[in-house]
Amino acid sequence: MLPTERISYSPIDSRPPLKLPNGKRMAVWIIVNVEEWDAKQPMPRTVLTPPAGGSPSPDVPNWAWHEYGNRVGFWRMLKVFDDYKLPAALAINGSAIAAYPPIVDAAKARNWEFMGHGFTQRNMQKVENEREDIRKTADVIEDVTGKRPRGWLGPGLTETWETPDLLKQEGYEYVCDWVLDDQPVWLKTTTAPIVNVPYTQECNDVAMMLIQHHKASEYYDRAIDQFEQIYEDAADSARVMALVVHPYIMGAPHRLKHFRRIFETIQKKPDVAFMTGEQILDWYLDVGPKAPTV
Repeated sequence: MLPTERISYSPIDSRPPLKLPNGKRMAVWIIVNVEEWDAKQPMPRTVLTPPAGGSPSPDVPNWAWHEYGNRVGFWRMLKVFDDYKLPAALAINGSAIAAYPPIVDAAKARNWEFMGHGFTQRNMQKVENEREDIRKTADVIEDVTGKRPRGWLGPGLTETWETPDLLKQEGYEYVCDWVLDDQPVWLKTTTAPIVNVPYTQECNDVAMMLIQHHKASEYYDRAIDQFEQIYEDAADSARVMALVVHPYIMGAPHRLKHFRRIFETIQKKPDVAFMTGEQILDWYLDVGPKAPTV
């Protein structure tokens, strides 16, 4: 299906108002992306360009750049979550479950939500068997947590023309790849509809730090500017704001303090709910519009 066949245009100001429980005005959710990069493959991203060009194998400096995040950066970030008692959603490659057991254990101990994030960190359009990849990712998450994931985030937000259909058929209830709204929305599939929960390309450390090359403080500045506007927008109908971080980016020493400052600021507002993706999903299923017919 084309995107316009999956979802109809809907201006946000013309919808019935959505209300969060307990008088909350808007929801903020934080997605921590944990990935395993295969040292035998070209690196998904590079911080250093090889002197002679090409795609060297092994690419030690770029593999190690990412690995620092899982060895050090994740644990630095974890202290922020603990200090501010923040819930999180862990978007994790299926292969990273076996590669980084202490990260899995730390997330389980804090009751974080586990989301599928592809079995390996690569474009879903290059996966040989997409259904198998989606199913295998759910299987390994269920094996280690006792619960199948309800949400999915494509690696790099990549999808094929069939991804929402396969996700729904394999038991996923929401996806985050469709970054087109500040409220959850329904997407049609070939079977039953699936919910898209708001994600972000604007408050995403990959976009800001690796693509746009901003200084570290930009993450705080943009997050707060985005928060203040969405908070204002939510006066009459609830909105959702996402913050997206990766341990190898936001867990770098010079960036962490700017991530921490966000919550020092936002938590001064008592009517902001910190939620996970599945909590947002359940809220929307309860108070939002009913699923469209196929």
